[in-house]
Amino acid sequence: MEQETQDCVTLTPEAVAEVQRMIAAETEPAGKALRVYVEQGGCSGMQYGLVFDEQRGEDRVLDCEGVPVVVDAISADFLRGSVVNFSDDLNDSGFKVANPNAKVSCGCGKSFEV
Repeated sequence: MEQETQDCVTLTPEAVAEVQRMIAAETEPAGKALRVYVEQGGCSGMQYGLVFDEQRGEDRVLDCEGVPVVVDAISADFLRGSVVNFSDDLNDSGFKVANPNAKVSCGCGKSFEV
């Protein structure tokens, strides 16, 4: 596992609090890290994913205020400088990624185009 000195992705305090709440409420994510990744799909061509997962050999390993985060090498290129936020507003809830590398982002904040 590679320790990333320059974070490719950061979590806002709201996102950190929500991930910590999820970890405390579930037994399944115990001992796993939050994986932030990019895959093809979504309405803009690429989409973000967040899941609790095991660390893998080539992952970038990050610590966001005590929350372990892993990002695979391919996703790291797309995510560099991104910020993950969480909102529980009535009309706009969930995790959203603000990505400075995206040329076009979907209104839902879950997909983008490079």
